[in-house]
Amino acid sequence: MFYAFGWAQMRAHGDLILRLYGQARGRAAEYWGAAYLEEDRWVRTNGIPARARAWYEAQKPEFRAYLDAFAAGINDYARQHADQIADEVEVVLPVNGIDVLAHSHRVIHFSFVAIREGITAQANRWVRAPAAGSNTWAVAPARSASGKALLLANPHLPWEDKFTFFEAHLVAPGLDAYGATLVGFPGLGIAVNDFLGWSHTVNTHDGADLYELTLAEGAYRWEGAVRAFETEEQSLKVKQPDGSLREEKLLIRRSVHGPVVAEKAGKALALRVVGLDQPGMLEQWWEMARAQNLAAFEAALKRLQLPMFTVMYADRQGHILHLFGGRTPVRPAGNWNWEGIVPGDTSATLWTRTHAYDELPRVLDPPSGWLQNANDPPWTTTFPPALDPNKFPPYLAPRFMHFRAQHSARLLAEDDKITFDEFVTYKHSSRMEVAERLLDDLLPAARQGDGIAQRAAVVLAAWDRSSDAASRGAVLFFYFFRELSQRAQRSGTSPFATPWKEDSPRTTPDGLADPAAAVAALAAAAENVEKMYGALDVPWGEVFRLRRAGVDLPASGGPGGLGTFRVISFRPADSHRFEATGGDSYVAAIEFSNPVRALVLNAPGNATQPHSPHRADQLELFSKKQLRPAWRTRKEIEAHLATRETF
Repeated sequence: MFYAFGWAQMRAHGDLILRLYGQARGRAAEYWGAAYLEEDRWVRTNGIPARARAWYEAQKPEFRAYLDAFAAGINDYARQHADQIADEVEVVLPVNGIDVLAHSHRVIHFSFVAIREGITAQANRWVRAPAAGSNTWAVAPARSASGKALLLANPHLPWEDKFTFFEAHLVAPGLDAYGATLVGFPGLGIAVNDFLGWSHTVNTHDGADLYELTLAEGAYRWEGAVRAFETEEQSLKVKQPDGSLREEKLLIRRSVHGPVVAEKAGKALALRVVGLDQPGMLEQWWEMARAQNLAAFEAALKRLQLPMFTVMYADRQGHILHLFGGRTPVRPAGNWNWEGIVPGDTSATLWTRTHAYDELPRVLDPPSGWLQNANDPPWTTTFPPALDPNKFPPYLAPRFMHFRAQHSARLLAEDDKITFDEFVTYKHSSRMEVAERLLDDLLPAARQGDGIAQRAAVVLAAWDRSSDAASRGAVLFFYFFRELSQRAQRSGTSPFATPWKEDSPRTTPDGLADPAAAVAALAAAAENVEKMYGALDVPWGEVFRLRRAGVDLPASGGPGGLGTFRVISFRPADSHRFEATGGDSYVAAIEFSNPVRALVLNAPGNATQPHSPHRADQLELFSKKQLRPAWRTRKEIEAHLATRETF
C-alpha cells in the first residue's frame, strides 16, 4: 500500500515532490540555482538532513520498511514514466526513506512550528509573525438530528508548494482510511475510517523561541562567563546560469539553545524548537488512522510525537474530543509567546522539557454537545466553557476569540438539532461577522453624511452581509473596513467602541469608536470602489476570482479577518481584481452513521502535474459551495474507476 501511495502521489505531483525533497536535502541551490540558497542555509543550519538520517535509524523496522516502500513507489513511477517528469527535477532521483523523513520534518517543524519567513521577520523587527489557519467542528449525537456524531475537517493553507494537499483512500489489512495529507507525506494527516475520524488546526502553540545572545570574543555570554559556540562548517553548492557549480562555505554556530539564525550589532539570535528528539511523528499519524476506538486513538495521541496542532475527533460511539496538542515547553514564567525574544544569557530562561499529555487542555464529551476550533485558544472550544484558563500556565495559550471563531461558535450554538445538510450549509457560511458588529452604528451615521456616504449606506443596508459571489455590498464593506482599520492603525486607536472582553467573548468587539471617522472612511472607500468598478454594489464574485490552470470562476468566501467562516485568501491581480491563493483546501463533512457518510472536496485540485486533468477539476464545485461524495466502498470505486494499475 505504501508503495502504491508513493506511485500515486508521483503521478499527481511528481515535479513538486522532487523539488520539495531536493529542498529538504539542503541541496536545492545545487540543483536549481541561487534562488534556493536562503532555504538551503535554513535547512542546513537547523540540521534537517542530519536529523532525518538519525530519525530514519530510530524508526521501528516495520515502519522503516513502509518509508522505504513509499520511496520505492516514487522512484519506480519516475523510472517508468520519465516522460511525465520535468527534466530539471530528475536530478533528485532516486529518493529514499531519509528523504521522506527530511521533507516531513522540514514542513512540520520548520514551516509550521518555526516558519523561516516568520523567524526572519522576527529577527528583522524583533516581533513575532502570525501563523496559518483552519476550522474544525465536532458535534455529539445529542446535538445531531440523526443521533450520530458529526465531524468537520476544514484546513486553510496556501494552494501551492509544500502546503498542497493530496486526497487519498488507503486500504490494507487492518486499515480503511480516507482523507488527505500534505504532498510527499507517506500517510494521512486528516482522516476518517469506519469507526472514527479527526482533523487538525494550527493551534495557538508556541513551540519555538528566539534567544538573544550577547556576543563576546567570538563566543557568547552565558551564566556570567563567556561560552564558546559549537561550530560546524558545511559546503553549499550553487548552480550557475552556465551550469557550473559555485561553492560557498556555511559556518553553523550552535549555542546551548540551538543554532544561530541571525546576527547584528553584537547580538545574535539562537533558535530553539520543540520535538527535535521525537522521530515518531509519521508513525503516530499511522496509528491514529488504524485506531478503531477512543482508547486506541488516545494511546496514539499520548505519544506526543506531533510537535503541535489542535486535534478534533469524533467517532461512531458518539464521543467528541478536542485536544490542544503538541509539545509545549515547560517555561519558568511569563505569558503566551513568552514576551517575544527571550534573554539568552542565563539558564533561568532555558526550557529543557515539555508538558505531558495530561497537562494539556483537553475536552471530552462536553455538556454542550459541540466543539469548535478556528485557530482560537482552547478556552473557547465550547460554551458554556469546559476549560478554565486559570488552571493552566499563562504561557500555554493566550486569551482571545477572534471574529471567525465567534462566527464558528454561533453556527453550532444556535441549532439544537443539526441535520447533516445543515452541517454542510453552515460550513459554507460566508457571512462577515465584523459587519454584524458595525453596521448598526455605521448606517445611521452614514445616512447623515454627504452624497456618496448616503448612497453607500443604501447599498450596505440592502446587502446580505455575506461574501457570496452574488452578494452586492460585500466589496464595498471590504474596502471600508480596510480603510477604517488603516486609519485607526495610523492613529494608534481601535475602530471598535467596545474591545474584546473575556466575559463576553462571542459578542465583542462591538460598535464604532468614532462614527464620524467611520463615515469618512466609508466615503473614501466608496469613491475608490465606484472609480475602480463603476458601481458601489459590484458583486463580490466579479471582483474576487478563482483562477487556476486556465479556469476563472467567481469566488464565494473571503478573508478570515472579516469573520468569514468560509475562508479564501486573495492577492491583487489585474484590473483591480483579486485571485485566490489559499484558504479552504481539503474539506470533509462526516456523519458517523453505518456506513459512514462523507462529503469532501479538495478545492485546488488533486494534482499539479502540467498535463493532469485534475489540476482544477474541483474548482467549479468549490465556486458553487458544493461538496462531492467520498467513494469508499469497492462498488462505488469501481463504478467511477478511471484507470487501474496493478503492481
